[in-house]
Amino acid sequence: MFQRRFTSLNLVIALGISLLVLSKNVLAQSVPDYVIKQVPEAKVVGNAMFTYLFWDVYDATLYAPKGKWQSDAPFALKLDYQRGLDGKKIAQRSIDEMRKQGISDEAKLSEWEDKMVALFPDVEDGDVITGVATSKRASEFYINGELAGTIEDTNFTQSFFDIWLSEKTSEPKLRKALLQKQ
Repeated sequence: MFQRRFTSLNLVIALGISLLVLSKNVLAQSVPDYVIKQVPEAKVVGNAMFTYLFWDVYDATLYAPKGKWQSDAPFALKLDYQRGLDGKKIAQRSIDEMRKQGISDEAKLSEWEDKMVALFPDVEDGDVITGVATSKRASEFYINGELAGTIEDTNFTQSFFDIWLSEKTSEPKLRKALLQKQ
């Protein structure tokens, strides 16, 4: 009798865990409405957790038309933060990564940093920042699903998303995972 109850309990626990994993995967595959508005036929291209040292920082998801990313077509990169970060530090880190990509115009970098500082809030665990590269090559930024602002500069858009998607990225494993269906 005890053995049967124990086996049934194990089955219920396993079923519950399976449902949690399945629901997480379904949610990861769903496309936010604000992405669908800018990225026609948006589907997930790839997904990966960005970890710094041993801390999970954010879960990144790339969306593109029909799940096929092209740098000259609209796409979106959603970052689901797993820890709190200062918005100003997010902007500064973005600029540092752009420098690593080879951008050396300090006046332009300073202008872009000011724009990002104005847009990026401090984030907490569970906050989401989504960057959308529009068909006109502008960058729209959504904070927890609400439009925070737009940077209408094609060079910024290219440089910003190159942080994750360029072959020169400082995180090649993350890039590979984001582009996994390519």
